[in-house]
Amino acid sequence: MTTHTTPSVLFVCVHNAGRSQMAAGFLRDIAGDRIEVRSAGSMPAEQINPVAVEAMAEVGIDITAEQPKVLTTEAVQASDVVITMGCGDACPIFPGKRYEDWKLEDPAGQGLASVRPIRDEIRARIEQLVDELI
Repeated sequence: MTTHTTPSVLFVCVHNAGRSQMAAGFLRDIAGDRIEVRSAGSMPAEQINPVAVEAMAEVGIDITAEQPKVLTTEAVQASDVVITMGCGDACPIFPGKRYEDWKLEDPAGQGLASVRPIRDEIRARIEQLVDELI
């Protein structure tokens, strides 16, 4: 009998307040408990970007309870897939991990109309990622 382990994904951006939180929200919503989800930032903000929260609420995903978290080496080591969004060299690299760098515009300081296309691009990438992992 083979043991199937749940794949784990870590989303990392600088402040862990917008892109990585939206990505984690979509992955939790789409994959449920079939994929373990983490997010973190190299320099976490005080709070999640309220415009990101509003953009996600428009599509029925509530990320209001999330808090920006600091990126730790342990979080990277515990993850199978590490997806970075603009944190560059701040993200530690470990052999045997799958790394992707998603070039996404930063929603910080932008209005809802500008954040919607970022949100929608994240959703499309998450749907593709779920197809690859499950």
